[in-house]
Amino acid sequence: MAASAITPSKVAFLGPLGTFTEEALLTQEDYAAAALEPMSTIGDVLEAVRSGGADIGFVPIENAIDGVVRDTLDALIFDVDLLIQREVALEVRLHLMGSRGAALRDVRRVVSYPVALSQCRRFFAEQLPGVEAVAANSTADAARQLGAHPDRHTAAIAPRLAADLYGLTVLAEDVEDFEGNETRFVAVGPGGIPPPTGHDRTTIVCFQDADRPGNLHGILGQFAARSINLTRLESRPTKQGLGDYCFAIDLAGHVADEVVADCLRDLRANLADVKFLGSYPAGGRHAPQRRQEADDAWRAADGWLAGLRAQVRPA
Repeated sequence: MAASAITPSKVAFLGPLGTFTEEALLTQEDYAAAALEPMSTIGDVLEAVRSGGADIGFVPIENAIDGVVRDTLDALIFDVDLLIQREVALEVRLHLMGSRGAALRDVRRVVSYPVALSQCRRFFAEQLPGVEAVAANSTADAARQLGAHPDRHTAAIAPRLAADLYGLTVLAEDVEDFEGNETRFVAVGPGGIPPPTGHDRTTIVCFQDADRPGNLHGILGQFAARSINLTRLESRPTKQGLGDYCFAIDLAGHVADEVVADCLRDLRANLADVKFLGSYPAGGRHAPQRRQEADDAWRAADGWLAGLRAQVRPA
């Protein structure tokens, strides 16, 4: 777990209880120790942080199959001035769950979030042909509804955490069509930038002053010239008119790195605007190893340099 610039006493997150967002949040010991407040929408979470009702907001921003979570990205670009403090990647595992005493053969309808339903089509075709799919506000809300109104002919698709919370029985595990699906979550705060760790990510938004040929090429050229790796590039309408787009960019590195700072300076000088959304520790299963490797390499280089300086003759 990487250090954050904020030690929160209250964390708002996308609810209800039992969501993948809560599951990811609970992997962060310092956040899990705070007072946790589930919110109905992503906008509610971010507004709670903006207004001072919470120290940190925790929301999904990207899924490996369905791409960017537009509600989160657009709100960070246009609605609030918050900074990303941390990212957390969680493997998405979907389970089919039913009321106590129900069996797979009893299921006639399945309730879940539409995206989750779409990720289980193969399972439905093979195990539940002809089953009725019913949309819910979230995977956890589907489980909550079923827990409140048991029905052996209805099942929900949700995280395992939801089955435990709402008294349901898991009828089939890992019913998603694609293995290795992950969702990326971000923790956002009102200010402050976590210190560099050696394995960091920076998120910015570039606004054009006019729509002209070569604009995107010019932006990307700033990164290519400095060998800065881009991990995500997303165009989003600015809401100012048809065809008017900005570019949300994730890049490897931290604003404290000289090469990143130099790149951001040039972009800011040559574009209509650049919105900085944060520099923060990169997440993922290999993040601790990469941070350790970067730290080891820096220490070795520092020792090498100290050895050279020790050989400098006095004037």
